[in-house]
Amino acid sequence: MKPRASSRYQRVSASGLKDALRDLAWFRYQLRKFLRFSEMAARESGVTPQQHQLMLGVAGFTGQGRATVSDLAEFLQERHNAIVGLVERAAKRGLVRKEHSPTDRRVVYVSLTPRGAAVLSKLTTLHKEEVGRVRAGMLAGTNATARASGGRRGKTRRASATRK
Repeated sequence: MKPRASSRYQRVSASGLKDALRDLAWFRYQLRKFLRFSEMAARESGVTPQQHQLMLGVAGFTGQGRATVSDLAEFLQERHNAIVGLVERAAKRGLVRKEHSPTDRRVVYVSLTPRGAAVLSKLTTLHKEEVGRVRAGMLAGTNATARASGGRRGKTRRASATRK
């Protein structure tokens, strides 16, 4: 008896594959535009993209306004020791503070400093606006008219152009 193919790997028709590839390419394009915007916005705000992502994880990932190094490693999908170095550099720049758990000295909590919170607030405002544009771009990518344009919908907006 022949084993059944997993539904995950079932064959797709040629036209279905073409549509799937087009949709995936459009999605990746929109995602990359957002990431490029985010990287530029972080740098223009005086932090590295990694420090921005770290502050975002600290403030929002656990819902507690602080996070452990292990939480941040999961959020950033990086190794624990890489996060330790990133936290150290951000602490030296006055963006985050570290404190050991009173019950387990191996656990380090990371929280934002007032400076880190101010930088993150500014970046969050910029990103909320850009998320709206990306969402509209992804929706536009699902119709044939947007696809017919060849995917060229204009250059990535500079982060400074969205500031008020």
